[in-house]
Amino acid sequence: MSRKPSGMIEPGDGAKSPAGKAEVKKAEASLALLGVACGVGAALGWALGFAATRHGLKAGLTPVDLLMHRFFWSGLAFLPFVLRSGVGNLCGIGWGRGLALMVLGGPVFSLISYAGFLFVPLGHGSLIQPSCATLGGLFFAAALLGERISPSRFVGAVVIVGGLAVIGGESIRHIGLSGVQGDLIFVLTGFMFAGFGTLLRYWRVSGLSATAVINVLSLLLVPVYVATGGLDRLAAAGLGENVLQAVGQGMLAGPAALFLFAFSVQVLGAGRAAVFPAIVPALTLLVGWLLLGEPPTALQAAGLATVLLGFYLAQRQR
Repeated sequence: MSRKPSGMIEPGDGAKSPAGKAEVKKAEASLALLGVACGVGAALGWALGFAATRHGLKAGLTPVDLLMHRFFWSGLAFLPFVLRSGVGNLCGIGWGRGLALMVLGGPVFSLISYAGFLFVPLGHGSLIQPSCATLGGLFFAAALLGERISPSRFVGAVVIVGGLAVIGGESIRHIGLSGVQGDLIFVLTGFMFAGFGTLLRYWRVSGLSATAVINVLSLLLVPVYVATGGLDRLAAAGLGENVLQAVGQGMLAGPAALFLFAFSVQVLGAGRAAVFPAIVPALTLLVGWLLLGEPPTALQAAGLATVLLGFYLAQRQR
C-alpha cells in the first residue's frame, strides 16, 4: 500500500478542517494581495507612459513614432519566446484571438490613444481613458462574464460619469470642439481596453502569453514604418528623447504594465481588475505637474475629485 507523503492534504481530508480552511483563506488572501500589487504597478506604468507620450509629442515625435517605441523593443525581446512556444497557434492563443487582443490592447489601441493628445492636454487623456476603461470593465464583466456588480459599484459608475461630464464641460469652454474630439477619442480607447481585459478573462489567456503575442505581432508593422520615413523622424528627435521613449513606452507603459494588468485580471477577475485605472488619473496629473509643468485647472481638479469618489465606490464590495 502506497504511503501518502507527509504534509500532503488530500481533497475532502484536512481541507475541511478549521486549520485547512485557514490555510486556504491565507493562500487566497496572499494571491489577491499579489493581484492588487500587480494592478497598482500597471497603473504606475501607464501614468509614466502618459507623461512620456505628452513629452514626445511636444518634442516633435508623431503618434506612430511613439507606437514604434512602445512595441518594437519588447517585440524583439519576446520573439524567441513566441518562436519557441509555436507560431502556428501563437502560444496557444490562436491567430484570431491574438489579432483581436492586438487591436484592443496593442498598437491599434495605442495609436488612437496617442492621437488624442494632439487635441487635449495630459490631464484629459489620463483621466477620461482610465475612467471609461473602468466603466466598460464593470459593464462587460456583468454582461459577458456574469460577474455580480454590487449596488456600490453601480453608484460609483454613475458618479464617474458625472466627473467625466465636468471634464467635458471644461473642454468646450477652454479648448473648443477639438477638445471634445480629443475627449471622445479617449472614451473610445477606454472602452477598447475594457474589452481587452474582459477577453483575457473570458478566453483565460495568461498575462505572459498575451504580452508576448501582442508585442511580437506588432513587429509586422515595422517595415511599413521604415518605408514611410520613420527612422528620419527618430533621428531628428535626438538620442535623449528616444531613450526616454524607449524606457517610458517600450518598458513601463508597454510590456510591464500589460503583463501586470493581465495577471491581475487572472487573479482578481475582470470586474475587480477594471478599477485599477482609478490610480492612473491622480498619478498622471501629479507626474504632469512635476515633470511637464502642466498643473490641472480648477475644473479638471473638480472632475478628478468626482471621478476618484466614483472609483472609491466602485471598488467597494457592498
